[in-house]
Amino acid sequence: MTETQGPAHKKDMTRRRAVLAGGAAIIAAGVGAGVVASASADETTSSGTGKKSAGGQGEECYRLTSETTEGPYYIDADKIRKDITEDTEGIPMTLRLKVIDSDTCKPLKHAAVDIWHCDALGVYSGYESMSSGGPGGGGTPPSGAPTDAPTGVPTDAPTGTPPSGGPGGGGGGHTEPTDDKRYLRGTRLTDKHGYVEFKTIFPGWYQGRCVHIHTKVHVGGKMTDAGYEGGRTCHTGQFFFAESAVLDSAKVAPYSTSTTTRTTLTEDTIYDQSGVTGGLMKLSYRKNHMARGVVGSITMGVDPDETHDGTDL
Repeated sequence: MTETQGPAHKKDMTRRRAVLAGGAAIIAAGVGAGVVASASADETTSSGTGKKSAGGQGEECYRLTSETTEGPYYIDADKIRKDITEDTEGIPMTLRLKVIDSDTCKPLKHAAVDIWHCDALGVYSGYESMSSGGPGGGGTPPSGAPTDAPTGVPTDAPTGTPPSGGPGGGGGGHTEPTDDKRYLRGTRLTDKHGYVEFKTIFPGWYQGRCVHIHTKVHVGGKMTDAGYEGGRTCHTGQFFFAESAVLDSAKVAPYSTSTTTRTTLTEDTIYDQSGVTGGLMKLSYRKNHMARGVVGSITMGVDPDETHDGTDL
């Protein structure tokens, strides 16, 4: 399934619940008056009937956080770090994530959380040569190019017929990196409270997809000199952003220089329109001063006993 295809039929998840992120969101200290909380001013933030968590922390529990396709541009967790910017230009963003067991609502400690996303102009590290003219280039992907192609006007759908098992295959396929760049990619372990934090930039957009960040949660493995190894992937998902925040980012350079047609949140075929359960983040930033920085937070409810590597949809 390519990344532009809609989510496949979801398995019955009534046994599982996901946490309502509003109860676990962390707002940056000292942000002050005039803060825009775009958690989802225009989106539903919960679904179903909640009940108190077994963890005893007063959080409201709902369904499992939605699983999505991995997409073609995942690179294994070999960059263990908090700051993934590598001086990439864009609006500074702090991601504050919490991972819980969706059955018990208890924090999931020592889980490895991967995140990766494109830069302000839609380019993914590791795949720069797939764009015409390099990073930020405005060319068209070559025929057969994979669908998350970072071209400045990349698409998530191949322009030609993909080879068997290649990009566009089941679960989005996987494309081998074309260079050794790794900006805007990183992995960290959750602490004993299930929290993990990353320093990055607000992602840009490319043709065919709304603004998003990819994520994976791994359990049962261990840290090595080469990165996180072993275990299994219990969650593959994506984070999304309220349309109002994306419009605010589009006023700031270099986002404002993009001429790429933007797909809105409601038009996207990966986001399932379920609010926080579907990966919609809570964002906080100073009104009319988004360029100074954004804090994004969400709680992911995962099933540590399952395997969801993005190819099982």
